[in-house]
Amino acid sequence: MSFPDPVKWAIPVFILLVVAEMVYGRLTGRVRFETRDTLASLTMGLGNLVSGLAFGFLLLWAYDLAYAHRLFDIGYSWWAFLACFLAEDLAYYWFHRVSHERRLFWASHVVHHSSQHYNLSTALRQTWTGKLAFTFIFWIPLMLIGFPPAMVIFFSGLSLVYQFWIHTEAIGRMGPFEWIFNTPSHHRVHHATNPKYLDANYAGVLIVWDRLFGSFVPEDRAEPCEYGIIKRLGTFNPLVIAFHEWVAMGRDALSARSLRGALGYLFGPPGWREDGTGRTVRVIKAELAARQAEVSRVPAAAK
Repeated sequence: MSFPDPVKWAIPVFILLVVAEMVYGRLTGRVRFETRDTLASLTMGLGNLVSGLAFGFLLLWAYDLAYAHRLFDIGYSWWAFLACFLAEDLAYYWFHRVSHERRLFWASHVVHHSSQHYNLSTALRQTWTGKLAFTFIFWIPLMLIGFPPAMVIFFSGLSLVYQFWIHTEAIGRMGPFEWIFNTPSHHRVHHATNPKYLDANYAGVLIVWDRLFGSFVPEDRAEPCEYGIIKRLGTFNPLVIAFHEWVAMGRDALSARSLRGALGYLFGPPGWREDGTGRTVRVIKAELAARQAEVSRVPAAAK
């Protein structure tokens, strides 16, 4: 059974909505665009399409191999589509979470977070190296269970299409819808570099996974989101955007004093240093907690 490619069909709509948001931002000031940043995002999106065509065979080969050793024949019944949607969304959650918590996968994913702006063009800022980094391994269990590869790929595409519209500051809170689904508010938190927001809201379509696994953080109107990555790139060069973290990670691993150190630079959290001086998300959040505790100890009269 074959399925249409949701991403391919959605590309013209993506471009039209980016243009519409730019006009809306110019008229209202509620959305920020920067020409060089937008062009960089579009270039990264185009490169992602090219790399997908060039290296997509790796994903197909791995999926077909896993499906050949499946435990069950799930097929294409109505309940299989519902189960595949849920399973794919859960797989995406863990892929996304690990991509923030382990540097080897962060080296690819950091591309998507490298813009200091948050608009629909940011959704198109995608990695060129994901398939070469075998990030698709997080979906392999679905084929081993018995979901057909074509079905899994279809729902992965739908997830990416869904996630496009949540990359905007033009849409505020959405009430009860936010209890279950990922929204612009939830995803703004995910892209923020504020210490309280780091490593949160990994959802694809359903925010329930974050609520279930303890990674949900609500947007606080008293603390506006600041976007980008902790160590700013300071460039719009697509080659630097695509490969800067791979270069830095390789340099760190090769200069490590031990095998343990080299493995730490590859599989430890971003920011980890062999000498213990690294500022990982855990360290940054601990610093925030210490500052908050210090403030709370200050007598009211002293404030």
